[in-house]
This record gives sequence, structure tokens and C-alpha cells, in this order.
Amino acid sequence: MIRKYLLAGVFTLLPMVVTLWILRGIFNGLVGIFREPLSWIVQHLNLPGLPYWALALFSALATLALLALVGALVGNFAGRQLMDWLDELMLHVPVVKSIYGATRQLMGAIQSGQGGSFKEVVLVEWPHPGAFTLGFVASRDCAWAVPGGEKMLAIYVPTSPNPTSGYVVMMDPAKVRPLDLSADQALTWAVSGGVVAPPRTGTGAFRVPDPS
Repeated sequence: MIRKYLLAGVFTLLPMVVTLWILRGIFNGLVGIFREPLSWIVQHLNLPGLPYWALALFSALATLALLALVGALVGNFAGRQLMDWLDELMLHVPVVKSIYGATRQLMGAIQSGQGGSFKEVVLVEWPHPGAFTLGFVASRDCAWAVPGGEKMLAIYVPTSPNPTSGYVVMMDPAKVRPLDLSADQALTWAVSGGVVAPPRTGTGAFRVPDPS
């Protein structure tokens, strides 16, 4: 009986604990970003040292102000030109351009399906026979990597809970089953670790279109 109550308590509190742990990490990260600039301002204005709560409050306000400023910039022509210039600058810095460019393209593709990518959700047998997971069709031409690859599919397999750190595999279309699911449903499934499943059809299974 005690074991039953302990397990019930663990499963009840675990989502809250994980959420608070993630929020704490984000909060401490924001405080760390603005700690040095705020400390420098306080020192040069001969003000008394800020307590941790004041530093955290100013950090949160500064973050909100930064987000609002970026949102306002992308809402007008001059701001978009400035952001485009910063974008080009990031793409010309060695090492940084690889990370920034890949992350930007991946997030853009997932959010809006740029170029037709990441719109089609598929079921693939991966990472070994007998194991299945959801993926996104990234492209339909792998000839640059594999002889005869013009008929192969590049499948992006998201990881959990961070879908941006996934894997890309090249597969024969015959081994890929299209699913009638939206990208949002598939991402939710991946981020939740498989807990939040897409809605079932009347047959109790995914509705898979006829490959023909």
C-alpha cells in the first residue's frame, strides 16, 4: 500500500518538478547573461550592490524588452533590413555560420514547411529492425550522396524532448509509410516523449494513406 502511494506521488509530482527544473535553468541563464552588464552599470553609477532578487527582476525585464524590440524591428522595413544584415553577418563568421545557418534553416522548415520540407509525416523502421518512430520528409533526392539516390528520401527523425537535435537518415521509399498526421501532432508526440499521442481513428490506429 505504501509503495502504491509513493509511486502515485512520484508520477503526480514528476511533471511539475521537471517543469520547475527547466524554468529554473532558463531563469538562471537569463540572470547570468545580464549579471555583468548590470553590475558594471551599478559600479560606475556608484550605486549600492543589487540583491539577487533585484538582479533577477532586471534580467527578466531586460529580456522582455529585448524580445519586444526584436518584434518591433521585424515589423517594419528598416528593422527587417537591420535583421537581414545581422543574419548575413552571422552567416559569414567561421564556425558560427555552420551552427547558426543549420539551426535557422531547421527551425524555419519545421515551423513553416519551407520548400515543401517537413510537411509530410512518415513512419520509419529506425534505429534497428522492429523499432519504429515518426519522421519528416526533408527531401526526395539523395543523389549527391548515394549512387541512384535520386529515388531515396532524406528523413529527419526528431529526438525527445528537443526535436532540433534529431537525426537525418536516407531511406528507400518502399520502407517509409506516410501517415495522415500534421507536423504539429508529430512534434508534440516527440517532445512529450511519446506520452501525448495523436488522435486515433475509428479503427484505433493511425490513418495511413494508400501508398499507391
